[in-house]
Amino acid sequence: MSEGIDGDFTAFVKERSGVLLRAARALAGSQHSAEDLLQTALAKAYVRWPRIRGDAEPYVRRVLYLDQVSRWRRRSGRPEFPVAVLPDVGEHDSEHDSEHEVDLRLLLRGALLALPPRQRAVLTLRYLEDLSVTQTAELLGCHAGTVASQTARGLARLRRLVPALDGRPTTREGERIRPTGPVVPSGRARS
Repeated sequence: MSEGIDGDFTAFVKERSGVLLRAARALAGSQHSAEDLLQTALAKAYVRWPRIRGDAEPYVRRVLYLDQVSRWRRRSGRPEFPVAVLPDVGEHDSEHDSEHEVDLRLLLRGALLALPPRQRAVLTLRYLEDLSVTQTAELLGCHAGTVASQTARGLARLRRLVPALDGRPTTREGERIRPTGPVVPSGRARS
């Protein structure tokens, strides 16, 4: 490829790789797997760069999701190879989070990993990537109704696995704190 194309691709990677890595991490469940997934997607994008240059990010995102779904289906482990120098580990922003937020984030990550692959992909696209039902269906190659049902099932399962997600406060041990005043059913106003 020419230097101009290489420069455009390099600029795209520098500008968007952080956001794309966040999406890959949500899909893959670990930093290492996310980096592999993103690297593969970017390699595929590089080969097609002259054709996708103006619309590169949607292409890379689609490759991320489809490749991850393929990995879930295969479930075959790739052998890992030892290296002489370990890569740098990214900085974590948990220093600024409260202990409760860190605990909740870890619980949520574990719960997401417990979801079936399609539910995890749908929730990632809908809530992390903020895509509509239609956009998610197009990206995953399924019907909007499938996206809606997988979203509902995934959220219900997440709420069962991590009760703190439903907005009601919990104790350190995860038990819900019972309200002391009158309970108002949701959707109704107090009189």
